[in-house]
Parts: sequence; C-alpha cells; structure tokens
Amino acid sequence: MTAKTGAVGYIDDWNAALAGAVTALGEPGFPAALEDALKQLVPFEMMNGFAYAPGGKAFDLDNERIVGDRTTIVDHYLAGAYIVDPFHDAVRSGRRGLLVMRRLAPDRFTETEYYRRHYQATGILDEVGFILRLRHADAVLSLSRIGAVPAFSRRDIARLESAAPLVQALAERHWFERFSPAAGDDQAAAAISHPLLSKRELEIVTLILKGHSSYSIAATLGLSPNTVKVHRRQAYAKLGISSQAELFHLFLSRR
Repeated sequence: MTAKTGAVGYIDDWNAALAGAVTALGEPGFPAALEDALKQLVPFEMMNGFAYAPGGKAFDLDNERIVGDRTTIVDHYLAGAYIVDPFHDAVRSGRRGLLVMRRLAPDRFTETEYYRRHYQATGILDEVGFILRLRHADAVLSLSRIGAVPAFSRRDIARLESAAPLVQALAERHWFERFSPAAGDDQAAAAISHPLLSKRELEIVTLILKGHSSYSIAATLGLSPNTVKVHRRQAYAKLGISSQAELFHLFLSRR
C-alpha cells in the first residue's frame, strides 16, 4: 500500500489498481494485476487458485506465483490431499461468497496431518478464498498469510467480503472460458476407499482425516460418540494402524 492513510487513501489505491486489473482482463497478466489490487485492500503474501471439476478432480487454476514449497502447496494437493481441504468441501456443497478457513474448519482441523503438512510445514498461517463458478468447474481463488504475520483481522475480512462480488465477477469473466480440463481428466478424482472397511467406517475415517472429533462426527452422521469410537477402533484394527498420522499416510501421502 502507499503512504496514504484513512479510508479514502486505501480506496483510492484499490480503485487505481483495480483499473489495471480490468484492463488486463483476458490477458496473461490479469492474475498478477488482480493480486496487486487486492493487496491495496488487505496485506497478504500469496494468491493462488484451484479448480474442482464436476467429477471431483482438482486442477491448477492459478499457481504461477507460489510463495514457498510448491511441491506441498500444489503438487501434493492436486495429487489427492484436496479431498480433506475445507475449501473443497465448501465448493462441493454449493457455498458462495468469501470463504474463511477458520470459520469452516472442523473442530480438530489444526491437529490433522493435513494441517501439519500443508499449513505448518509451509508457513501458511491463515487463508480466505473467493468461490468462482466457471463453465467447466467451480474454483477457489485463495489469499494466504504466510510467516510471522497476524491472521486476517475482522476488518480485513469485512473489506474482502465487501469486495467479493466485484472480485468474483472479474475473476469469473477472466477464467470462465479459459479453464477447461482435458477430455477424460475428470474421471480420476481422488477418493478414500479400502476393501476392508465398511461404508460407515469409510465415512468415519474420512471425517477423521478432515479434522472432526468424535463428537463432531457423531453430530454429522447422527450417531452417538461411543458408536463413533467403536467404528474408529474397528477401522484402525482392520487397517493395522493406531493414529491419525498413520491414517493420512495410508490414504493420502503416496498420492
């Protein structure tokens, strides 16, 4: 941001940078121009995006300016880790507007192996995202705080929520026709499955991987917490494991 202060200062900066993003619509420089404009509203370290085709597979939407470990943030994510991402679940459930990770994440999300690998290991502290509805897929354009910085404040989120309709309209116009998965690519979506586990056990281990506690799983599936614990013990015994980290390794780390 510039040295200007107060509401008028940041609005002037936003309007000027936004004009540059509008001018770049449909051009390769649009994502960087939009990122620059959004940084006039709130500070963040990285903007990136993923698309989710109707069959469930994830694709690269905008990851040209990754800050940090691309292998974890992009490659491992696209290989299958996206299926335990709260943003992915939000898109699949039909949500709109601005996604705020700490509002969406399950109660034990920060204790998951996914969180440890994708957030702690890469330094991502906080994340928000705009849902985009494209012709061939739905997508999330994310803004991340990375490193020794504070999480997005209430003011930051309020500014982004206010700007969301405009940001979404521009981003959807830019990517609506530009993104199209290759023929057949949408047939190999990642899934958590195992021949030894029952349908109910698969539901429970999937929710465990996403960061739900036994009480949260019970509420989600309409079961008692004790029933959930019994199913979890049975699933772990069948798989020959004893921890959530082993569960993640079994289903997701080799994708």
